[in-house]
Amino acid sequence: MGPSQTVTIKYVIRAKFEIEGVVEKPDVIGAVFGQTEGLFGPELDLRGLQKSGRIGRIEINLQSKQDKTSGIITIPTSLNRVSTAILAASIESINRVGPCDSKITLEKVEDIRDARRKLIIGRAKEILHQWNIESMPSTDEIFREVSKTLRTAKVEKYGKEKLTAGPGIESAKEIIVVEGRADVLNLLRCGILNVIALEGARIPETIIKLCKGKEVTAFLDGDRGGDLILKELIQVTNTKYVTRAPSGIEVEELNCKEIMTALDKKVPMERLKGRKERRRVLVPKQIVKVAKELEGSLEAVLLNEKMEKMERLPVSELAEKLQQIEDIDTVVFDGVITQRLVDVANKNKVKYLVAARVSDVVKHPLNVHLITFADIQG
Repeated sequence: MGPSQTVTIKYVIRAKFEIEGVVEKPDVIGAVFGQTEGLFGPELDLRGLQKSGRIGRIEINLQSKQDKTSGIITIPTSLNRVSTAILAASIESINRVGPCDSKITLEKVEDIRDARRKLIIGRAKEILHQWNIESMPSTDEIFREVSKTLRTAKVEKYGKEKLTAGPGIESAKEIIVVEGRADVLNLLRCGILNVIALEGARIPETIIKLCKGKEVTAFLDGDRGGDLILKELIQVTNTKYVTRAPSGIEVEELNCKEIMTALDKKVPMERLKGRKERRRVLVPKQIVKVAKELEGSLEAVLLNEKMEKMERLPVSELAEKLQQIEDIDTVVFDGVITQRLVDVANKNKVKYLVAARVSDVVKHPLNVHLITFADIQG
């Protein structure tokens, strides 16, 4: 039994495809793996996710008629919602299957847990009904009394932006700032009332003012979105502490014990502010120019030792192309430097890999310089 069979599936991505030509299932599978490889690093690499059990078996149902092929791609996943959405969008970006043009359109992302919740709620109603019949006459009174202690506090709207918050914000000397409404509800469920949500990537003025008058702890998701919000909090607020959900997990997914553990592990924001910024790297102007051209394109440019363009190609084809072309000095691309790209570049004597980001799990080689767009200056 493989890893994908032991994981609890949370979502299922369903996408339909139309291909101008006759292809078979292995062709579609190959396109799914090949054209998404290297787009977002190993954290979202399909092969790695399948090996680790984060996604299940990819199912392809297809039929061919009049020199055209159509069908459905089904991908079960245990990733969080953000990663699942990115994965679904990357599947839509596939434009060729084998030698044929193709178009893939997302039909829906199904939350498997919704069906389970409905079954559980239905069964709970049956259990409760039978329990009430069999219980003593005083059961209703006891139930009402116990329910009062379990009832979750109602959310409120706070500040001019009407941010979602708990009822304890105004009077509390210490508050907790989270990312969204679902995070607020989860903390209220655990009895934490002094909580307020940012509700967006930009830091609202209300939060900035609260950080001046109260002791603020930022409690952020353990994903890329949390990283970006943390950087902005450091720049524009006087947030005193910060803590994070585990890597790849959102605050709304934590149980009460995990929430308390995370809050106990909060660290002073000053410790993060004190970290040295990465030293900027002086590179030829041609590299700076190419990097600016490539931002947002998901493409790569190969340069020779004279900084002359040799070829421009999609990032999904980069690893294969590096093995075919000689005398490449520098590769500039809008993507993530993965361990596979580093190994291929090292083998083919490429001196520089310049990209939007370097994966955290890459082992830096001796003969290949790894540089991000943020590091370079002309």
